[in-house]
Amino acid sequence: MTQATATSGASAGSSEFTVRDAVYALMREFGTNKIFGNPGSTELPMFRHFPDDFEYVLGLQEATVVGMADGYAQATGNASFVNLHAAAGVGNAMGNLYSAFKNQTPMVVIAGQQSRSILPFDPYLGSSQATELPKPYVKYSIQPARAADVPLAVARAYYTAMQAPRGPVLVSVPVDDWDRPAQPLAVRAVSTRVAPDPDALRVIADALNAAQRPAFVVGASVDRDDAWPQMLRLTESHSAAVYVAPFAARCSFPEDHPLFRGFLPASRERIVAQLAAHDFILVIGAPAFIYHTEGQGPFIPPSARLYQLTEDPDTASWAPVGTAAVGSIRLALCGLQEQASPAARKPPPALAAVAPVPATRPMSAAYVLQTIAQVRAPDDIIVEEAPSSRIAMHSHLPIVRPQTFYTMASGGLGYGMPAAVGVAMGRPDKRVICVVGDGSALYSPQALWSAARQNLDITFIVINNAGYAAMKRFAGVFGFPADEPIQGIKLPGLDFMALAHAHGCPAVQVASPDDLAGVIRQGLDTRGPMLIEAIVESGV
Repeated sequence: MTQATATSGASAGSSEFTVRDAVYALMREFGTNKIFGNPGSTELPMFRHFPDDFEYVLGLQEATVVGMADGYAQATGNASFVNLHAAAGVGNAMGNLYSAFKNQTPMVVIAGQQSRSILPFDPYLGSSQATELPKPYVKYSIQPARAADVPLAVARAYYTAMQAPRGPVLVSVPVDDWDRPAQPLAVRAVSTRVAPDPDALRVIADALNAAQRPAFVVGASVDRDDAWPQMLRLTESHSAAVYVAPFAARCSFPEDHPLFRGFLPASRERIVAQLAAHDFILVIGAPAFIYHTEGQGPFIPPSARLYQLTEDPDTASWAPVGTAAVGSIRLALCGLQEQASPAARKPPPALAAVAPVPATRPMSAAYVLQTIAQVRAPDDIIVEEAPSSRIAMHSHLPIVRPQTFYTMASGGLGYGMPAAVGVAMGRPDKRVICVVGDGSALYSPQALWSAARQNLDITFIVINNAGYAAMKRFAGVFGFPADEPIQGIKLPGLDFMALAHAHGCPAVQVASPDDLAGVIRQGLDTRGPMLIEAIVESGV
């Protein structure tokens, strides 16, 4: 970037090039002109003479802000920029910042800080340990020693966020830094895709070629690395059975493919049982494995060997068994395909067909999901946060296209509705369907206001089963008797129609299976957002 290009963004009425000018110039060169935020006093100077070619995307609460930025970054493949208000704003945002970290979402958070001159006096709205507050759920955090160092810190943050495994970063900027003089900073080309070790790939390729009953376990990084074609080619070359890794936050293989074999649970013993027929297991773009409950016994079937392709050296380091190759998933799949010379093998047994869900009164959550599958187009985007309906979704709402499914890898609620807003902003050419539970919908409902303000094509479908039904199911894991009441899981008296209308979003309630398909079509065909409250049988 030349001096002339950089200084073209200098503040109106001033010949001095400032920290603010330098940061906006960097953002232009990084290809991003949106800032997701909720304003506070320590951020105001950042937005003095706000550039005409930038957009401030307002969220009504910081968790909603970060969720929108997460969806936008995942949909566009580029880091999103977020502005949060000092310690309080970062604290409000931490739940979805944690989700962004687990989602491996590239995100640059610029947090406000009080003026440098009064920081020694514990000022109002000061963040006493600004760089420590978001840890360990950021890849990098810094409060630059000098105002002049802020642009360099922002540049380093962006490069770090974009380097695999991607993730959020934070730069704390004192309020008086933005008007200080700065030097233009040239943008550098930094590779974000690193090839795995060829020797490690050769070991995996040899074992895969010799296997009789191979299984692939796919995770979110296949979709993140745009590796669907490579994944399909390798799978079909080897007639491998394909399973989805536990808690995969994106879809990495078409769930209607003849070689698809379903979803692995987050339980050691059940994973071993489901993979028992295989002598070779290749985990691709996922940990091996994510567990939700304590388990006993072996991590894989005794007759199998495990191998792993991952972008994340930390994930490779804690895998309890197996051989790992660290690097780009797409490049790793290409490397294995180049060495493919499989032994003669039969295709795996066919997956049992799923029986249709009958129409009942009240409706089941499974019937709602089945109806969504019947009405939506294959390339409509699904954003999901309905934990109690996830198993039913696996059976009745198959995902069959790349870049069409997003959920949170963290298990924390409040991601789905704002993420749908961000995804819709990043992919304005697509229709977005947000499937959210009634409990989940209460964590970041402010997203409805942002969806309405942006007039985004999102259909929010709230599956209202009157409680935290996932907790009811999970109580059985801990040995609760079926008739023992569980505290705090019932949600009576909620009015989602009023909630939507209060945020400027049209809404309709549907309780009859006869009306459901038509209402969903209406939501999908209507320009702008709509909330559909689907009343289903109680889960509590």
